[in-house]
Amino acid sequence: MLDRIAEFIARHAMFEIGQHVGVAVSGGADSVFLLHALHELAPRWNLKLSVVHLEHGIRGAASLADAGFVRGLAAQFALPFHLGSVNIPAAGGNLEQAARNARLDFFGQLMGAQTLDRIATGHTLNDQAETVLYRILRGAGLTGIAGILPVTAQGMVRPLLEVRRSEIETWLRERAIEWRDDQTNQDLAYARNRLRHEILPLLRQTFNPGLDQALCHLATLAQDEERYWKAELDDELPWPSECRPVLSASELASLLPAKARRLVRRAVEHAKGDLRQIDFDHIERILDLARSTQGHGRLQLPGVEVLRSFEWIRLTPAGCPNGPKPAFSLPLQVPGSVELPGSSARITLQLLEKPDRREAYATVVNDLDWQRVSCRVPYRLELRAWRPGDQYRPVGQSKQDKVKVLFQEARVPLWERANWPIITYNGIILWARRFGAAAEFAANPDTPVVLRVDESVSGLSNQSD
Repeated sequence: MLDRIAEFIARHAMFEIGQHVGVAVSGGADSVFLLHALHELAPRWNLKLSVVHLEHGIRGAASLADAGFVRGLAAQFALPFHLGSVNIPAAGGNLEQAARNARLDFFGQLMGAQTLDRIATGHTLNDQAETVLYRILRGAGLTGIAGILPVTAQGMVRPLLEVRRSEIETWLRERAIEWRDDQTNQDLAYARNRLRHEILPLLRQTFNPGLDQALCHLATLAQDEERYWKAELDDELPWPSECRPVLSASELASLLPAKARRLVRRAVEHAKGDLRQIDFDHIERILDLARSTQGHGRLQLPGVEVLRSFEWIRLTPAGCPNGPKPAFSLPLQVPGSVELPGSSARITLQLLEKPDRREAYATVVNDLDWQRVSCRVPYRLELRAWRPGDQYRPVGQSKQDKVKVLFQEARVPLWERANWPIITYNGIILWARRFGAAAEFAANPDTPVVLRVDESVSGLSNQSD
């Protein structure tokens, strides 16, 4: 059995040579066996083992006795012992979930402090089967029925996922190795115990004696699907960690449902940090928003807000609305450069003198006639955010338009408008992002000195022709 466990460890690359590995030992049969197994296998990877135990206070004196038993095991193997202690009952609520969270927090602290590189837990094939069935009954999708992962991003490893609980107990009995039984594992008030002692035995008897293995195969298939989609989507998602994800509604609506759902789930996770409380209906509502012909809409889902504006769908954490940000107003110097507040964009003004006025000149919408701008003394240039009611006549247009109308015609999403940069000249709009120079100040073939407005983002010019 140890060779089979070693092969499973190697297949999933659980350990690197020389790592510090904490063995999570509760005192039960599975974790006691895990300690014995890893003690035998550790030389293959030159692992440095420690014993890790959290005393959760749920069973009073019995809980303290478990901690003492595990301390004795650590001493028996001459291994370092890391003991944590919490009072789970005092917190109230769901004891199972609270205990699990406390364990994960304790493990995370040990790895976060670089005391340990990995923590191994004693989850077995039976635990995997119970987890998968439990999640199916709760309506989980493929991500959920992937069950207990052999290796997690947080550094948890599960070497025993292909070993049955009955095999473990037989192995321990044959060697007269003691373990402790947790009486709460018999309490049918807990859903997991009802699955273990009532539902699974009934299903094995009446439907499939090999149900546990079948459920574990299902978990393996789901894990492989998850790995495939992660690799597939990682190549397509350009969102930096600090950015709010934005999706193209038309592209999303055109995708096959399997990929579209995955993409939306990834966007939700990126926006809110996790997928807790997000279910099938929430994902479908976002897809319905993408397929809608109305071009606008808003959804409030658990922990995330979704806003569609024209072609784009933006997701933000709850409490970080898509609405306007504080406006800005900054003086401009010529020549000069100003960074837009709250943005990586920079507005640069530079003067360019034409050596020969008879030379042909190709007008660009970001070029202004400097003589017209500077003829009034004093002149004041200001860079500010767009304001409701702003209007001007862009170069090439026959009449004035409200900037709001230009936004609509250009299908600029709502969240991009609040800090849209405008340059004014003594209070008159001189230039606006994307829409360019005001017609009465635009450069032409006879312009001797050009005032060029350039907007750049991270070194890339956004100058418009």
